Amino acid sequence: MSISRRNLLAAGSGLALTGALTACGSNTGRGDGGSGGATGGSGGTGGGDLAQWYHQYGEPGTEQAVRRYAAAYKKTKVTVQWRPGNYDQQTAAALLTDGGPDVFEVNGPTLDQIRGGQVVDLTDLFAGVKDDFNPAVLAPKTYEGKIYSIPQVVDMQLLFYRKSMLKKVNLQPPRTLDELVNAAKELTEAGDRKTKGLFLGNDGGAGSLGGTPLYAAGLSLITEDGKVGFDDPSAARALGKLRQLYADKSLLLGAPTDWSDPSAFIQGLTAMQWSGLWALPAVQKALGDDFGVLPFPKEGGSGKPSVPVGAYGAAVSARSKQQAAAKEYIKWLWIEQEEFQTDFALSYGFHIPARVSLAQKASKLKDGAAADAVRFATDNGYAQPLLWTPAGQSAYQDALSRIIKDGANPDTELKTVVRKTNEELQRVKKKSS
Repeated sequence: MSISRRNLLAAGSGLALTGALTACGSNTGRGDGGSGGATGGSGGTGGGDLAQWYHQYGEPGTEQAVRRYAAAYKKTKVTVQWRPGNYDQQTAAALLTDGGPDVFEVNGPTLDQIRGGQVVDLTDLFAGVKDDFNPAVLAPKTYEGKIYSIPQVVDMQLLFYRKSMLKKVNLQPPRTLDELVNAAKELTEAGDRKTKGLFLGNDGGAGSLGGTPLYAAGLSLITEDGKVGFDDPSAARALGKLRQLYADKSLLLGAPTDWSDPSAFIQGLTAMQWSGLWALPAVQKALGDDFGVLPFPKEGGSGKPSVPVGAYGAAVSARSKQQAAAKEYIKWLWIEQEEFQTDFALSYGFHIPARVSLAQKASKLKDGAAADAVRFATDNGYAQPLLWTPAGQSAYQDALSRIIKDGANPDTELKTVVRKTNEELQRVKKKSS
C-alpha cells in the first residue's frame, strides 16, 4: 500500500505531523516523485482562474480524479497544482504572498494561520449541513465558533484482531484496557514462538498511540475550555498499563514492517494489531472473515472506547483576490457534489466520507468491519485540539516512550508534561491577547 492520507492522523494521535505516520513501503505520498503540475497557475492575482493546491498523494488515480473534479466546474476555470515535497512548508510560505493558491488542501489550518488572518472564515458554507459532518474532524477546524476548512475525508486508527486465534484460547474481543493486557499475554503464551499477542509498533506503541490511551481513560489532551486535559491520576494508570504490555513481553517488536502496514497481522506474527482503516482491504483480502476491528478499549469506570481520526480540509487563502469565487467552488465540490466526495474517499484507497450521511450510504462501508469502523469514527472519534502545540506534543511523546520502553514512573513523567503543556497554553493565550 502506498497511501499518504494517513499522515493526517498524526494530528488525531496527538503527534507531530512530519514523520509520525508513514505509508506502507517507501512512498509516503510526500516525496519528490510522481507527475508534475507543481508550477504555474498562481493564486491571489485576480487573474480570473482559481488556483487549487493539493499535496502529492501516493494513491494511484487521485491526481487524475481531482483534476477531473476541477474540470467539471463550469463557473470558473480551476487550475490544479499537484505539489511534491514538503507541502506543509510550501503552503505556510505561500500564504504570506500574493502568488499563493486561492484554494488549498490543509491538515488544519493551524492556530497561527487562523489567528494570523491567513485563511478565510467558511462558516456560512455549512448552513444546513454542519450537523452532517463528523464532529470530531470538524472540531479542530473550528476556532471561536468559526470554521476555517471543509473536511474532505476521514481516516482513523483501529485495533484489528484475529477471530480464530482468540477463539482458540476462549477469549472475547477486549473491551477494556485490562482485558487487552490480559488477552495479549494469554495469546502470547498460547502461541508458538513466532506469534505475539499484540503489535502496537516496533517502538511498543509510543509512536502510534499518542493521546489515544488518555481519551480511553475519559480524559483529553486539551479541554474545551483550553486547559490541560490529562492532569489526573487515571492518565498515569492508563499509560502504566502500556508499560505492562511491554514488560510482559506480550508485544511484537522488530517486525519487518511497522504498525501502519498490516503485514505482521496478515502473516500471523501477531494475534492483534493497532493499524488504520487503510489496511482493511488488504486484511480482508488475505483473511476473509477471520478478523474483526475495535476501537482502543476503555480504561477505568469513567473511560470510553477511543479512536483517533483526522481529515485534510479545503481552505481559502485570505490573500486571494477571488475569495467569493473560491468559497463558491469549494462549497460546490466538498458540500454539494456527493458523488465526487464518495469517489474521492473510496475509489483511491479506503477512507470514510466526511459527511456522515454519505458514509452511511456508501456501499463499501455498509457491512462487516467497514461498517463497524464508520460507527467507531462517529461515536468514538477524537482529533488533536488546535491548542495542542508541537512543544507539548514532543514532551508527551518523549514521556510516553520512556514510560513504555524504560519503565519510567508515569506520575513523574506526566507531571513534567502537564507543566510543559501549561506553559504552552499560557504562551499561546498571551500571544493572542
